Amino acid sequence: MEAVEVKPQVLANRRGVAFDISRQSSAAECVISIATLEVHFWLEPGASEARIVKCFRDGYARIRAMAERKLLAHPAPHIELTPDDFARR
Repeated sequence: MEAVEVKPQVLANRRGVAFDISRQSSAAECVISIATLEVHFWLEPGASEARIVKCFRDGYARIRAMAERKLLAHPAPHIELTPDDFARR
């Protein structure tokens, strides 16, 4: 994966954080749900937008790795990360 400046955006409905990833000549818009951040990244319920972005940035390496795996397994222009993606099996 190429290094790209991450500019996460909390969705207007506050249900997730949007960010982009790219791989060689393909790119995908990704969304990680707030529920996922709460369950797997220690985000407290009802957190402020600033806290959501901080939590996202703190967990970005894991989040990016999962998004990249999903993009490789199922190439698509949109990737959604849910709590199930991070559940240990």
